[in-house]
Amino acid sequence: MRIEHYALPISILLLSSLTAVGQCDSGELEVTIEVQTDQYGNETMWQLVPSGAGCNTTPIFQGGNPVIDCAEAGTMASPNGGYASNTTIEEGPFCLTAGAVYDLISIDSFGDDQASFVVYVDGVYAAAFPGLGGGLQVYPFTVALPAERDMAILSSQTSLYGEVGLPVIVAVTVKNSGASTISSAQLAYSINGGAAVSETVSLDLEPGEQAEVEMTTTWVPTSAGVDELEVRVIGVNGDTDMNTVNDAFSRTLNTYPEIPDLTDFYLEETPTLTMVANGDQDIAVARDLDFHPDRERNELWLINKDVFNTGGSTVRFSNPGEPNQEFLYQRDPAARHFLSLPTGIAMGDNNCFATCPGVYDANGNQSTATPFTGPTLWSADPTIYAQNQFGPLGSHLDMLHVTPRSQGIAHERWNKYWVVDGTNQDVVMHDFKGDHGPGQDYHGNAIIHRYTEVTVTRDPNNHIVSHCVMDKRSGWLYIVDHGGQRVLRLDTRTGNIASGNPSFGPFESYVQYENVTGATWEVIIDGGLNSPAGIEVVGSTLLVSDHGTGEIIFYDMENAFAERGRVAVGTGVMGIKAGFDGRIWWVNATNSSLNRMDPANANVGIEQAEFDQWSLQPNPANTVVRIVAPQVPADAVVSIHDGAGRLCGEAFIGAMVNGLDVSHLRNGVYTVTVQGHTTQRLVIAR
Repeated sequence: MRIEHYALPISILLLSSLTAVGQCDSGELEVTIEVQTDQYGNETMWQLVPSGAGCNTTPIFQGGNPVIDCAEAGTMASPNGGYASNTTIEEGPFCLTAGAVYDLISIDSFGDDQASFVVYVDGVYAAAFPGLGGGLQVYPFTVALPAERDMAILSSQTSLYGEVGLPVIVAVTVKNSGASTISSAQLAYSINGGAAVSETVSLDLEPGEQAEVEMTTTWVPTSAGVDELEVRVIGVNGDTDMNTVNDAFSRTLNTYPEIPDLTDFYLEETPTLTMVANGDQDIAVARDLDFHPDRERNELWLINKDVFNTGGSTVRFSNPGEPNQEFLYQRDPAARHFLSLPTGIAMGDNNCFATCPGVYDANGNQSTATPFTGPTLWSADPTIYAQNQFGPLGSHLDMLHVTPRSQGIAHERWNKYWVVDGTNQDVVMHDFKGDHGPGQDYHGNAIIHRYTEVTVTRDPNNHIVSHCVMDKRSGWLYIVDHGGQRVLRLDTRTGNIASGNPSFGPFESYVQYENVTGATWEVIIDGGLNSPAGIEVVGSTLLVSDHGTGEIIFYDMENAFAERGRVAVGTGVMGIKAGFDGRIWWVNATNSSLNRMDPANANVGIEQAEFDQWSLQPNPANTVVRIVAPQVPADAVVSIHDGAGRLCGEAFIGAMVNGLDVSHLRNGVYTVTVQGHTTQRLVIAR
């Protein structure tokens, strides 16, 4: 089990020797509040009020800068006075009603970082509130002594979306909400109310501290559907948890069919290549693409290089490649910094995504200045991304600054991404952890590991990318080394933190920034490549795009990465991605286009007359598919053919009361024909 502690910007020492100003009345408890300011303590004002009272209504106490008013929250004002910066201040004691709820209202006049608070009741830790972004935050707490042993599950970092056959790491953030140090705890998870999987974890959590815990035993979905995950605290310090109210956390996961590997179909017969979009759909030097993992959204996101003065942009395609395809061009208001000449995009499993910049310094200095740039985290929520309502820092959720001229980015889990560093010629893991919210600027939660023993050489012209992709089945990261004309892979589950500090940066404070050495890595392809750029894993096939030769090359991962064949798609190809039905998509930076590869016999895109409409349900299918054809006669013959045109099955439509059995078909794309009517594509994916 992996445990990662959060270093909260607050002190959590027990105040066992507090000196009370006076004896509290019966029914009251003595409350002391510890405040820790950020690097701009003068921008802090806070109030203690009865629950729900609101700012300036009936404050019991007001601390911080007296010239700041509630209305000044987030106005970018920074008046003199108040608390010192990076300082801990104790306020109180206050005699408050036992069992009652009160609010701490925290104001930051500028609107970025916040002060942090710890609440003690009768000298015992009771609550902690790490500083959050934004101009105003309200933190409720109850005046009560905590239980001796109390571990709460605050949130889950388990994927929102899964795929059959891909391991799902069950992860939660826990907090010591009790009075005693937690040295061990027992956690258990279950899927759809099934048998529990339990583990005992070693911890070192002082009261108020929290940590992210990854369960060692992963869950591997075996079928598609909607699954309910529950994680529960079973015990604390070898005994019972004395407050069971906060012991459980539930999460719904959408599990989708496995993406089929259609390599056989692509190489047996020349596939069909289709340009799906170009400059008419606002594509401008496209470098990468990815699909949103929520397949119900049916979205493909494409990233444009554009030019430095404006920053990059995205084009979001809904129903990509279909007759009802729509597109939306977007550029964040602060794209010049946060999306500067981007080289890659990677969708996360939590409705976020990340991009990486191709510049030396996102502030505009490209040679001698401090290279202050790196990957940016964004929300895929359309009400947040690229919306002009979050201030001068745009809609970005987070940004880290130790990988200038990034060449590619790959998602691993939640807010954890891997980046190819073009300046330092290595690979860096970035875990944003908890983001700071749209348009804020606190980056201190991050954990960053630099793998200095891996060597990658970027395009000296800073145009052709060196992408990477994570095989989530194995933990191998596959990396294009453009300058070395080769492909590498790194076992991300190996390696150890090295002594000493990284030689590059940091340029701001992080929870952890370390070198990792001793990891397993190897060259897997070192010949036959001219200008490798994009990379993808699907099934047992590794795909690499060659920008110079204009080919997508297929390698057999189960046969020492032997080359299986090539498909010419046009010079200028960069990022490549397998769609959920196994079709291959790519972008071309030279002609600014989005393209798709179909098996020769897939018959995709045939339009149907209104009277002739019929459908396959479900599609993709697993064991049985239903033909929904209300206007087709019962004696019409339904036939299924594979990509090579071979007959795989047929039946009268009237005899298919319970659907058509397709359990004998291997994963892939097939054509289904109803006698005298049109042909449709069927995907088998398990």
